[in-house]
Amino acid sequence: MATTFKKINPSNDVTSTRNLIYEAIPLTGAIVSGTYADNNIKNFSHGMFQAVYDYPFLSSSANHVFDLSVGYSSESGLSSSTSIDNAKKINMYNEMAQVLAGFDQNSVIRRFDEDGDFVGTATKINEAYFINLTRLLTKDEIKKGSVSLQLGTRAAYATPFGVGDVDSGDLIKLVDKSGSSGYKINSPAGEYGVLFATGSNLAAAGVDVTGYVPAGLVYYQAGIAVVSASVFGSLLTAPVVMDADGRNVTQNLTASGISGNCDTFRHRMYNLSLNNTTELNSTIYFCRVNHDDFNYSSNPTYLSSSQLVVKSSAQDNPVSYITTVGLYSADNELLAVAKLSEPLKNDPTTEVTIRVRLDY
Repeated sequence: MATTFKKINPSNDVTSTRNLIYEAIPLTGAIVSGTYADNNIKNFSHGMFQAVYDYPFLSSSANHVFDLSVGYSSESGLSSSTSIDNAKKINMYNEMAQVLAGFDQNSVIRRFDEDGDFVGTATKINEAYFINLTRLLTKDEIKKGSVSLQLGTRAAYATPFGVGDVDSGDLIKLVDKSGSSGYKINSPAGEYGVLFATGSNLAAAGVDVTGYVPAGLVYYQAGIAVVSASVFGSLLTAPVVMDADGRNVTQNLTASGISGNCDTFRHRMYNLSLNNTTELNSTIYFCRVNHDDFNYSSNPTYLSSSQLVVKSSAQDNPVSYITTVGLYSADNELLAVAKLSEPLKNDPTTEVTIRVRLDY
């Protein structure tokens, strides 16, 4: 325990930095649906969503990667009491919407808006699939402009990605083009961007001159992607068959439960990639040792028969070796300890500045 303290001047001796560390995360469709014969998919008795793992979920090696669900607005033409899991689908949509889109001035839950301006009713996403990524993947947030989701849109159910080798003409890609600007900030869940679909089999209506059309939303801090069900219907030149019974996406949304709809979405999920973000904050303390500071050691071996072992005569300069820096509170309570890589000689002929970085 220290017996001599030196006060650190916050204005001159302390500075803070913030660094962002990115990690690329690829999720192939083979893991999502195929490799483990759905043994990595966990369904629940409540039937509100299903959990996807990167390995059979009963294995101790399995990591939970995302949850998948589906829902539609009560204002959707599909919301009918005859629809399977109708109330659950409406509740799921409302739950996600109130968290991600919030409420309007009349305290009514806002519907998801494909361009994020919440103006008018023509641009609403009334039927959507929800990909809720785990913190294990997204860390502090999803990097803006890094999301890419490829979906198979070949009409036949058995060959969603094409026959034989994957045919790029049978894929559409949903990408986040917001980058470091262009994202939205009018969500209670933080920042979000628009997911744009691109591909050769998109219908001409709605596609802009660059070949993109809005098809979903991605919420960076929440780690959630909202994918419009229109990616399997009205956005395509020909709607796809979503299940083995020959239903299209609209029919499947009403005739199958949430788990069944999640299965059909995974069946057409070819690849998902993103970059996560880890925010590393650092406070740097410049510990300045003047020529006459800390020239004595509290180590018992520093003395022998009441004499300093580092001095041969009384006229010799005192010498000490710095091995550790302790950071103390205002009432001298030890808060952090930093070790030097090797002892640092300290005597009255030198001055030393030791840079201590505290990461959190």
